[in-house]
Amino acid sequence: MKRSPFNLLFNRPMTSMEKMLLAIIAVYIIAVSIRSPQFLSPGTFFDLFRSGSGFMILAIGVLIVFVSGGIDVSFAPIAIVSGYSSVLLSKALAIDNLFFILIVSIVIGALLGSINALLIHFYKLPTLIVTLGTASVFHGAMAILLGMKTFTRADVPQSMLEFGSAQLFTFEFGPSRVGLSVFALVVVGVLALTWFLLYRTLIGRSVFAVGSNEESASRIGMSILVTRLFVYMYVGALAGLVGIMYFSNLAYINPAALVGTELAVIAAVVIGGAKLSGGEGTLFGTVLGVVLWQLFQNTLVHLGFGSSFNDLFFGAALVAILGFIYYRQRQANKRALVFSSN
Repeated sequence: MKRSPFNLLFNRPMTSMEKMLLAIIAVYIIAVSIRSPQFLSPGTFFDLFRSGSGFMILAIGVLIVFVSGGIDVSFAPIAIVSGYSSVLLSKALAIDNLFFILIVSIVIGALLGSINALLIHFYKLPTLIVTLGTASVFHGAMAILLGMKTFTRADVPQSMLEFGSAQLFTFEFGPSRVGLSVFALVVVGVLALTWFLLYRTLIGRSVFAVGSNEESASRIGMSILVTRLFVYMYVGALAGLVGIMYFSNLAYINPAALVGTELAVIAAVVIGGAKLSGGEGTLFGTVLGVVLWQLFQNTLVHLGFGSSFNDLFFGAALVAILGFIYYRQRQANKRALVFSSN
């Protein structure tokens, strides 16, 4: 039996949710292109990719939390605290080195993530409550201890400015020159690393097992504490990476940025097919969910709609897709003679 290219690449068939999202994205792009032919240009897609890179990495982290059976809403404050702290340290030490700034931010993010894991594990508290509380604690502690000063372009480390403007390649397209941001390499690297960790390592199997049934995972010898530490430290590390990417792209440091984007990231992951109950979710589905969100946020103007319609369209898509997911689940349960009150 001949296997499809997708099956060969991911070693599994494409899910019905992924097929539906691909169809929606294709139809939407065609509709926008008909209405606004200039939309179909390399520059447009490169800009969409650049602006959505950080969002994509945050969504990958949220996916891992969902698969483990948790919900994290502290990743945006962690990104800001980590990025802001590393910039202040680099300026205090007069070390204008991107590698140093990135490592410091990632380490701080991982440490903050470990606090979430330890609170959740030892106090047996709901993940949403813990991360909702720590989100305020982390951001508030930063405001008290480090301040909330905004740095203009002149005060941003030069290595970050170069990182934010770096491109893998450029070429002439019509009257302008377009290029693909170096952020593309970062996103591809994070996707590849996450895929390897989830599907080719024991800790990845533990994440799925804990999300499916924590008690059963514990009985077969999997460490719940180690799994939770991995999940929340990994998400924190990704948030630390995004903090530097975000500031580098903006070319100024705003310690109040990113806060408030949590629900959009979570919604994109849910649209991608991840279950809030845990144990299920795919990287490809998450990528498609983020692509759909990014399209709605940046292309509705091509259809003649104002920016106020962004949330309306995305919310409508979220409700419709969630309805489809749970309708199919109920139908599957009926066929398997599994009855639920949900």
